[in-house]
Parts: sequence; C-alpha cells; structure tokens
Amino acid sequence: MNLSREEMLLEMGLGPLWKLRGASNGAAAGAPAADAATQRASAPADTPATESARQLSAAPRGVSPMPAAEAVRATPAHSAPAASDPAVAGEWAALNRQIIDCRACTLCAQRQQAVPGVGDQSADWLFIGEGPGAEEDARGEPFVGAAGKLLDAMLAAIDLKRGEDVYIANAVKCRPPNNRTPEAAEIAACRPYLERQVALLRPRLIVLLGRAAVQATLGLDGSLASLRDRAHAWEVGGRSIPVIVTYHPAYLLRTPLDKARAWEDLCRARALMRAAKAAALDNASTAPN
Repeated sequence: MNLSREEMLLEMGLGPLWKLRGASNGAAAGAPAADAATQRASAPADTPATESARQLSAAPRGVSPMPAAEAVRATPAHSAPAASDPAVAGEWAALNRQIIDCRACTLCAQRQQAVPGVGDQSADWLFIGEGPGAEEDARGEPFVGAAGKLLDAMLAAIDLKRGEDVYIANAVKCRPPNNRTPEAAEIAACRPYLERQVALLRPRLIVLLGRAAVQATLGLDGSLASLRDRAHAWEVGGRSIPVIVTYHPAYLLRTPLDKARAWEDLCRARALMRAAKAAALDNASTAPN
C-alpha cells in the first residue's frame, strides 16, 4: 500500500492526533500555532480513545523503556549474515521445507498449507503472532486480510514496512480449527521452528502480538495488561533479545479503544530499537581497530 503515515494512523482508528512532535520543538515541529488551533477547533469531541491518543502524541506517558545500556547488553551489534549469503539462504529454505512437511501435531490434518513466515531474513525487527487464520491458510502468508491490513498500518506508524527490516512469523505454523487459540502441545511442537527462525534471523527486538505469542516464547500466562509495561527478554541461541508485548491486531479490530495502548507499546519498541542502534554505533566507533 502507498498510504501516508496520517492515512495509516487513520486506518488504525487514532487519526491525526497521533502526529508525533519533537520533544524540544513542541508545536514548532508540526503545524503553526494558528493551524493547530484551527485543527483543535474543528476536531470532534474527545472520547477516551482520542484523549489517550492525544496524550501519546509527543511520547507515551508512564512508559519506562529499557535503558540504552541495558538494551545494548541484551542486543549485541547485529551481525546476522546477509540473507543473500547462499549458505544462509539454504538454511532458510531447509527450515521452511521442514515446516511445510511437518506432521508433529494434529493441526496438519486440516490445514491447506503450513505458513512459515514472511519478510526480510536479516531484519532487526521480528513480529510474532498467534497462528494462521483462514486467509493465511489459503495464501500461505501470515497476517493477511483485515488483521494484516491493521498490522501494516501499525508498522507504517513507526516508519516500518512489511518485508523491509521486518520479519513476521507465528507461534504455530498451521491454522487451528475455527481459529481457536493454539493448545500447549501445538505451541510446543512448533517452538523448535520458531527458535530456529530467531537463531537465523538474529533480530535486535521482538514484538509479541497477543497472549499465544507470549506463551510460546516467554512461557508466561498472565494477562496482557499485566505484561505490557514490563521489560522482557527471550534467550535464544545464547542471545538475550529484548521483547515488547502488545495486543494482536485481530483483538484490536474487536476492541478499538485499546489501539491507544498498542500505540504506546509501539512507541516503546521504537525507542528501544533506536537506543540499541545508537549505542551499537557508538560501540563500533570506539572499538579498537
């Protein structure tokens, strides 16, 4: 899709109130004061969702992202081999074939096809959802249809795009019947594939979309409300990778008032990624030759 950021934010249901302002420049970073006043005068009456969105316009309030130093310790300089490396490409191809041929649990019986994942195979960002739905099962790609459209809008809101420095996968690779929540045994059967994807990808940051993704990676069973504001990390292949927990796009379609909270999580993720990249550059510049 070739939509502007404002159009993407509107797609998420939060509208132009989500425009970001520089912390030091205030309104000068956006429209002139007179224009801003005009926009406020013409804006619809506040609702709880729009009030939350306005409060988040400059930066999420009450958010305590992982300090930069901690982010650097958790995320060493990104050294994933380029996806164009024939050896790495061969490992990805072999893994995808294993997933497609897998019959380790009962989900294979009713699937049309397994859905390994999609995106940049040397990405810094990894988004993990729950499992394929009907459209994903038919097309073989995660997050298509309405939930996929909303995820694309969420990515665009923080200057990301599917396939560009972003990889998208699911906790389970086959569609659960009637789109039910994956069972523990199904998650366990797919976990080695997910861990192998992470090991090949070597992402700087993982964003978990929904409770099933949290259970599959961190093994936690609390509510998302209790997990969102906490710092998490997932140990995979000897690396501790920072993790952000947020809502699944399908849930946000059913509960649009929580889109403001999802925006808060995305802002936290972007701040953590920027801090990690900046610190990695500093470390590289000061390292002895």
